[in-house]
Amino acid sequence: MSDIGFDIPDYKKIRVIVDTDAACEADDPFAIVHALLSPKLIVRGVIAEHFNVAHSMEDSYNEISAIKQAMALDFPSFMGQTGPLSSDSFVSEGVDLIIKEALSDSPYPLFVLCQGAITNVAMAIKTNPDIIGKMTVIWIGTHGEAPCSAPFREFNAGNDIDAANYVLKSGIDLWLVPSQVYTTITIGIAEIKRRISPLGDIGRHLYENLMAYNNSEGAGWTQGESWSLGDSPAIAIAINPGCGHYKTIKAPTVADDTSSLEDPDAPKIRLYTDVDSRYILEDLISKLELFCEENG
Repeated sequence: MSDIGFDIPDYKKIRVIVDTDAACEADDPFAIVHALLSPKLIVRGVIAEHFNVAHSMEDSYNEISAIKQAMALDFPSFMGQTGPLSSDSFVSEGVDLIIKEALSDSPYPLFVLCQGAITNVAMAIKTNPDIIGKMTVIWIGTHGEAPCSAPFREFNAGNDIDAANYVLKSGIDLWLVPSQVYTTITIGIAEIKRRISPLGDIGRHLYENLMAYNNSEGAGWTQGESWSLGDSPAIAIAINPGCGHYKTIKAPTVADDTSSLEDPDAPKIRLYTDVDSRYILEDLISKLELFCEENG
């Protein structure tokens, strides 16, 4: 999508759609930028996802637009469903994109990289089940393999439990990154200030956006001077599926409190049990450095 001074062979590239609740807190923008700066990823669109409060999808879309401006980079962006699966009867432009790309005869495999509630993918499957078998979904969400009680309310699954269970039971090719894994992508705010904030308008935006949220009333759950870039594994796994260990499990059922319940009849999915945080963070920062070098 963007020139960072090197490319890879065409046959190794994949199409991706990034599905993101970009305005809910501060990690999504880092993941969006990582996708846009990765030569392997042909970004077919970035879709705004809701986070189950009024106007949250629109807020996410506005944050995607802010990233466009900060990068001086034009890429396709789309509005998604405005709320949970049970509340929407219309089909958004983002859902239309997922269906169109899944049914395309493109030679590049399609991956949908989900960094929030999984409503848009659920609506796409519900609207056209023929897309099952035609794409891979990488989702940051749930507490993972059942049985597992909820140590906290898992944000992404909890923002649309109906959509979560619909996708988990659909039989689509699903690679799941659960809470025990995505919370390990820890970086200090000092490192973000020192290494990322000087990297042009986009580096400044990432840092200032994070600081604004960290200093807000909504960030009482954070540790204060560190952050978990928990959405970034969706991008890194698409670039390198071997950047962590995984196993095949029966898809869990998400309970109302976001615990994982067993379902012996559930389809099998891929579950990541760890990822390489050093690789993920250094790949992001290095690509930002190269982007700034190539683009002044």
